[in-house]
Amino acid sequence: MKFLAFLSSMPFESNTIRAAMKKVSVSSVAGKKVYQGTLSGVDVILTNTGIGKINAAHSATCIIDRFPVDGVINIGVAGAYSGSGLGNGDIAVASKEILGDDGVIEKNGWSSMEKIAIPLVQHGKKKYYNEFPINSRLCKKMIKTISNNSFQLQVAQGPFVTVSSASGSPSRARELESRFQGICENMEGAAIAHVCALYKTPFFEMRGISNAAGVRDRRRWDLKAAADNCQSLVLESLKHLSS
Repeated sequence: MKFLAFLSSMPFESNTIRAAMKKVSVSSVAGKKVYQGTLSGVDVILTNTGIGKINAAHSATCIIDRFPVDGVINIGVAGAYSGSGLGNGDIAVASKEILGDDGVIEKNGWSSMEKIAIPLVQHGKKKYYNEFPINSRLCKKMIKTISNNSFQLQVAQGPFVTVSSASGSPSRARELESRFQGICENMEGAAIAHVCALYKTPFFEMRGISNAAGVRDRRRWDLKAAADNCQSLVLESLKHLSS
């Protein structure tokens, strides 16, 4: 038996999925609850990583190392960059994950990890610096349902940017969007993608949009719609994934 693993930062980003799981058993790994069960006939694992790259990488490592995992799907909420065309409650699907603030800051600005010339991951001649791929097999299986969803949600696919410090101003958000042509930013995805690259484990990511990146006025956020819509599409997609 192999599992499809779902990782979200916080419980509100995955509670609907957990409630829909059948034949659930609960264990603990490094103090974090791990839920095993089925969804639409698919064997799944779900855990909440906690916020940030270190928590995310730690949880991904524990899950992949402890359980027979066939793929990892990172879900949750994100802040949309202005050029994405996405608003609160819409869905972003990653085409790749990027470590947005790992590298070198010099007098002329930021440079990526390639400036250090030491890859974060290397498999043969393939070197990974700041960018990590989305698994094409998982993506093809998930994206058709997501794009043609019955909820009439707007969906965009593009690069995700993972940061240690969330954009606190529109100008910072525009800087990252321009640098990476990203559609949204988050604080965990590239760390999970990094671990998946180390283990050669398929990785996929989708997130609901909770706010415009760089806007810190929580009155203009909608975390609930972002989390609920993301989970609804996951559950719909799994019905087709199992058929």
